[in-house]
Amino acid sequence: MTGEQRSAAASLQVGGQNDALEKRLDEELTAFNTAAADGATTEPLSARVADEAGDLIGGLTAWTWGSLACVDMLWVRADQRHAGWGGRLMRAAEEEAVRRGCTDMIVSTYSFQAPGFYPRLGFRERARIEGVPGGHEDVYFHKRLSPAES
Repeated sequence: MTGEQRSAAASLQVGGQNDALEKRLDEELTAFNTAAADGATTEPLSARVADEAGDLIGGLTAWTWGSLACVDMLWVRADQRHAGWGGRLMRAAEEEAVRRGCTDMIVSTYSFQAPGFYPRLGFRERARIEGVPGGHEDVYFHKRLSPAES
């Protein structure tokens, strides 16, 4: 621990990675969120593409929660960028989200990553947050999903 504060009834600790704390917080927040969302549960979603040798070309991780889907990470190997894999991964995730009953999808990207990519897929920019190292921004996107789109 890098710092610790104590009182008669409790102690506050600050440090680095804490797997046990992360697990507990996830359990507590999941229970709280599920109750607040009429029982909707969070389910992981992933998509991946590999070459003939089985090496990863690209992948996507996301989650669905009731009618909302959120993309956490999307990555395509440098030698395969601009070959359409990002769009195919996103469309596959959208189709799965719609199959699960989602009507909305959100994603964020840094201004030095792919803010021009998501509008081409029908996403609308909703916010930009300054303060990313290097003078960059965190850019948030949203898209309404419909069964006809998939």
